[in-house]
Amino acid sequence: MPAGSTYRTKQREILLKFFEKKPGVHITAGEVLEYMNSRGESIGQATIYRQLEKLVDEGLLNKYAMTPAGPACFEYVGMSAHKSGGTCFHCKCEKCGRLIHMHCDELEGISTHILNEHGFKINPLRTVFYGICEDCNDEK
Repeated sequence: MPAGSTYRTKQREILLKFFEKKPGVHITAGEVLEYMNSRGESIGQATIYRQLEKLVDEGLLNKYAMTPAGPACFEYVGMSAHKSGGTCFHCKCEKCGRLIHMHCDELEGISTHILNEHGFKINPLRTVFYGICEDCNDEK
């Protein structure tokens, strides 16, 4: 956790426990709110958004903006993801909407090339490739 870490509130702990039970699942803030309301938790929408952003800042959640106008989704990664140093890119199917994690040495090579040759550092946590997934492609 970075210096000046977050005060541990009850709402933060409830959100963190919720996400810890769903590793690798992409969840919108709206889905979190629906879940909390269905469980009778008294966490307001503004608190959820604020806490999600804090958890992203702490490195416990990744945030993905799938479309400029659509809702972002969040994924629990915990501190272990940052210790492992692995790079994970994402692919989003434009047909079914599935978000696919992709660990690929070739893409890491492209990132290195872009940095070395063009001076631009790609952020894999914010990089999403759009196309059609294998399942949807097979339907044609």
